[in-house]
Amino acid sequence: MSDLSTLRQTLLDYQPDSVQEEADREIMLDFLEKNPDCLFRSNKLAHFTASSWILDESGQQSLMVYHNIYDAWSWTGGHADGEADPLAVAIKEAQEETGLQQLKALKKTPISLEVITVEGHWKRGSYVPAHLHLNLTYLLQASSTQALQHCPEENQGVRWVPRAEVLTISGEEKMFPIYRKLNQKADAFLSSF
Repeated sequence: MSDLSTLRQTLLDYQPDSVQEEADREIMLDFLEKNPDCLFRSNKLAHFTASSWILDESGQQSLMVYHNIYDAWSWTGGHADGEADPLAVAIKEAQEETGLQQLKALKKTPISLEVITVEGHWKRGSYVPAHLHLNLTYLLQASSTQALQHCPEENQGVRWVPRAEVLTISGEEKMFPIYRKLNQKADAFLSSF
């Protein structure tokens, strides 16, 4: 099993700024303590994931992918699959899903925590039962001049979207509160410069 101390410390150091984040952090810490396999999809109830809110150099656009399973424009992210460093997971997934080679973490710590329900679905011919993603989100930056390439196994497209239009194009209503929160947190981060 992976050493969970880095992930535990990341969660303990995180300062929730809402009731939702306080509750979700408590769930994550409790699940981490009771489930040594929490970094693996083999835990059918829940497992850790990491996502990215990727901004261009102006901070006005976010990079979105058209997700195959959810049939909607969404952020990048994926499963820990044994990796205990969620920032490393977020960067790896962003690179795989967008073709970007150069990504910069604007913060080395997460900007958001969320427990996300995942409905049962089919993936590569196998049924994946409903479960929870215990997700940490990181704020990344990339140049909008870099070449983009979608990952056919994961998505059908990649594009920069004005952050003000993310909810309009997403089509996945359950994600709207998360995307609103990420835009607010990005605004707060950018205004601190």
